Amino acid sequence: MTVPNLAASAQFLRETEIRRGFELLYFGQSSLTRVADAELDAQKLGRAHYRALYFIARKPSLSVSELLRLLAITKQSLGRVLGDLAERGLVESRSDDRDARKRLLRLTAEGTALEARVYQLLRERLAKAYQAAGPEAVAGFWTVLESLIPDADRAMIRALGER
Repeated sequence: MTVPNLAASAQFLRETEIRRGFELLYFGQSSLTRVADAELDAQKLGRAHYRALYFIARKPSLSVSELLRLLAITKQSLGRVLGDLAERGLVESRSDDRDARKRLLRLTAEGTALEARVYQLLRERLAKAYQAAGPEAVAGFWTVLESLIPDADRAMIRALGER
């Protein structure tokens, strides 16, 4: 799908521009997730499974409570997802050395390989879009997305990039 290169009007907060932005976010995100669906379907896994794999890959030894907060899902839903991933040998958990009540998550070699395959599909699509937009547009896009994140969650999300 080619989106016309239309600059936002000087009055970019009009209803039509806000709706256009919402629609583009929706369809862009839908397109990205559909790219991963074939690989996930082949493994009989869903998008929630990939989101968990992705964040565990980003931060090895991520605690269950941290993952719960990142994904903003119920404990029951996360329990089902982690149970599926552990049963398939994609994720393993261990107790934290400092707090035995805390469970730390890590991808197995198989989990790492699956996450990398799916991520590569997403990476290719996103890199192509970033290249088409250019660095200034990418920086602006990131600013918009970060501004959508509640202040209380921004530090948690920034910490994903810190290793």
